[in-house]
Amino acid sequence: MDAARQDEREITAPDPAQEPAGEAVKRPVSGTRHFAARYAIVAVWAAMIAVYVGIDHGLFWHVTTFQTIFGSQQPLVFMTMALLCTICVGEFVDLSVPAVFGFSATILPVLVVNHGWGVWSAAVVAVLAAVATGVVNAFLVVKVGVNTIVVTLGMSTFLLGISLWMSDMNTISGLPVGFGKIALTDVGGLPISFYYGAVLVLGFAYLLAFTPLGRHMRFVGASREVSRLSGVRVDRIRFGSFVFAGLLCGVGAVIAVAALGGYNATTSDSYLLPTFAAVPRSSNRAASTRSARSSASTSWRPGSWACSCSAWPPGSRRSSTAASS
Repeated sequence: MDAARQDEREITAPDPAQEPAGEAVKRPVSGTRHFAARYAIVAVWAAMIAVYVGIDHGLFWHVTTFQTIFGSQQPLVFMTMALLCTICVGEFVDLSVPAVFGFSATILPVLVVNHGWGVWSAAVVAVLAAVATGVVNAFLVVKVGVNTIVVTLGMSTFLLGISLWMSDMNTISGLPVGFGKIALTDVGGLPISFYYGAVLVLGFAYLLAFTPLGRHMRFVGASREVSRLSGVRVDRIRFGSFVFAGLLCGVGAVIAVAALGGYNATTSDSYLLPTFAAVPRSSNRAASTRSARSSASTSWRPGSWACSCSAWPPGSRRSSTAASS
């Protein structure tokens, strides 16, 4: 038996001398380039501050300027995290995120102002509507197999039309003043909505870096087939990513409406490009590419690819079976 296995390895193992000479070996990205790719946006932001300070030092360099900058980005933070949910699992083009946000943000004031609902009941309905939209997106993409761009672009157009119809293309305002406290309460010179966004970002970073679910999400984004063979429930993770993206859009919309006191559905489209620009797509793709290359580099030898898949994630039933065999 051992002799047969040795003969099989000798037959199937590729000869390095027969590999294409013209094919360059891809080297891993250096630490400096990786750092630059991840934090280039911070350098650009610092350069813009320097430019504005140089143009008009007395007007720009004030505490109130930075309070306005940091305190007005809560909607963008929640939409960016919603988009990142689907990007991490390999769905790079969810075009419905701003429309889901706008749909939820339109439902809340319409129910309260036009139909006399209680503000908290309307807020719950707005969040549930966003979650339901995420469920529909997930079902069409994951279960039916429709292309992500087709589903999310169609959903975006549909939700925008419904939002404009509900609001009659007008700004709906008139929410109770006390409701705004959940977004505008001053904490250290900044509205509390800023800290909601900070907690969300830190929590999502912890999820991706230090939890099994986060590792599974990144592994699914790198290679669905390898993840499936490893025992990861790929479809469940993809489905949950769309649903959680809808939840973040709904919660973010409620907070934004509380801060503004109303909403205009025609502004939803203006969030699309800023949301995509705010997502660190280059670093995410680089990480996925490195993971895929690392898996591919050990997959040429018979049995090694299956063993490496079975051994991941650590502690799984398949890993213990592979180790015992």
